[in-house]
Amino acid sequence: MTTIYLLFLVLSQINGETMRINFNQLPDNHIMIVNDSVMGGLSSSQFNHHNESLGFEGTVSLDNNGGFASLRMLWPFESDVTYDKIKLKIKGDGKIYQFRLRTNLGYDGAAYVYEFKTTKDKWQIIEMELKEFIPSFRGRKLINMPKLTLKDVKQMGVLIASYQTGDFEFKLKSIELVNQQ
Repeated sequence: MTTIYLLFLVLSQINGETMRINFNQLPDNHIMIVNDSVMGGLSSSQFNHHNESLGFEGTVSLDNNGGFASLRMLWPFESDVTYDKIKLKIKGDGKIYQFRLRTNLGYDGAAYVYEFKTTKDKWQIIEMELKEFIPSFRGRKLINMPKLTLKDVKQMGVLIASYQTGDFEFKLKSIELVNQQ
């Protein structure tokens, strides 16, 4: 498995209530592609830079018991403020994606999942409250998991699965943490 990392360059706090990250001139540090090839599948994906956004594209295949592609990043935020909402600015292809948060640095294990549908070729703002994330392991909902707090998050990522075969294309322009209180 090839591991590629990206460094987040722009991280700012606005009025102590919002923290935002934008993707500008990202060097190869702090991001990793994880596809179904880890279990014998044949899906493929890569990331690339599109102006000020991070592109994630590839092909999902069900061959050889496959069916997913994902992009994972180290969690870049550190703060004493308790944030309760995440906003993504994305452009998709009309398919369904998951934004995933992990509370460990491990390769496998539970993730807190928020699923959303994209609109083909249109920039969208996806707003996710932490209470809407569902703890999951390999597509199965988990019970008795600790409450999700952003202070515990170590990794974040985007995943495409759910039998959506064929080519996909997803762009991530920004990630913003918001304190609604």
